[in-house]
Amino acid sequence: MARHISVGIDIGSHHVKVVIAEEVKDGERIVPKILGTGSAETRGLRKGFIVDVGEVSRSVRSALDKAEKASGVEVKRAFVSVGGVGLGSTLATGSVAVSRADLEVTNLDIENAHEAAEAVIPQALSLNRKVINTIPVEVKLDGKTVLSRLEGMRGSKLDVRVLFVTCLEHHLEDLIRAVEGAGVEVVDVVAAPVAASFVILSKKQKRAGCLLINIGAETTSLVVFENSNPLSLEVFEIGGSDVTNDIALGLKTTLEEAESIKLGSLTRTDYPKKKLDDIIGNRLSDMMEFISGHLKKIGRHQLLPAGVILTGGGSALYGLKEFVEGELKLPARIGSIHFGDDEKISNKDLPWSTAYGLAIFGFNADNEQNSVGQHGVERVVKGGHKGFLTLSRWISKFLP
Repeated sequence: MARHISVGIDIGSHHVKVVIAEEVKDGERIVPKILGTGSAETRGLRKGFIVDVGEVSRSVRSALDKAEKASGVEVKRAFVSVGGVGLGSTLATGSVAVSRADLEVTNLDIENAHEAAEAVIPQALSLNRKVINTIPVEVKLDGKTVLSRLEGMRGSKLDVRVLFVTCLEHHLEDLIRAVEGAGVEVVDVVAAPVAASFVILSKKQKRAGCLLINIGAETTSLVVFENSNPLSLEVFEIGGSDVTNDIALGLKTTLEEAESIKLGSLTRTDYPKKKLDDIIGNRLSDMMEFISGHLKKIGRHQLLPAGVILTGGGSALYGLKEFVEGELKLPARIGSIHFGDDEKISNKDLPWSTAYGLAIFGFNADNEQNSVGQHGVERVVKGGHKGFLTLSRWISKFLP
């Protein structure tokens, strides 16, 4: 019997992380199990942008070698995250008439509706960009919202509201070329904050409405969920390293010592607590200002019942939860990773949430029955390689 193995590769600003997992039988259930992980310092990347494809390839290969050694599995195909300030999203609505004479909705009608929505995206938001994930947010048939499976229903007019996640086209091509340069085929790509949500957020949180904030080294990304689907995604050019740099300058200490101070660890440096609080608070205020502005823009300021869930390496910042609650006026909590029945994953592994989420995505992506209402976006890179960059509507069904 063939093994069902999934590999996630998260190329972050500071580290490349690889997770190799397998679906195994546990009694009557099929559950994911981690076989091995590997990480390596990222070289050739800046603010999520690839500045040296060869350096990134070598970083990916180094992380892969460690994961392969730990798992005993040779990686040939993988699911890869896309992040950085080149990532963005836009909502658009498309309408089409049902094509069949008997008014039965087909997959072709759904695809046509998605294409109609994509066609109305303003050029200013699509220039030099490629759609990487297409996520249905709302579907209506003859003006009535459809929450169940659409295909096979009958009606005359189909309306869809779709979240299109986009990325700078040249960055996407460089990213795929870097992974392929490490000897691995890219099966699919997923926006990093969406991938993290697969293992961080519960169905209840996504259904009620919540904000997932992923604080990385050089960027902070967010994704807003409502009615079980992503409503908006944004990336800001500010991250945990900015806080570290501010502490180093303000307290006149080394970057290593500043990092320890930031995390609340014991250090050799004596410093006034109020001065440290002011340094950290000023930078976090900038971050929260960006986030609050985005929530106001989409009409969700202080209107997310499930509150804020924090993940990423920067979520370990001492006192962050309380600060976020005070600034955004929403309940906040540090996220935790849910990956099958594996209890070895601790909050210290939150920087790995995107890689874990990619592995979970991989277990489901090959199931065509789960790919409801989704069309592929074909991408041709130099050299003639082809790929299909898709995201299925079963996003709302992920664990936990």
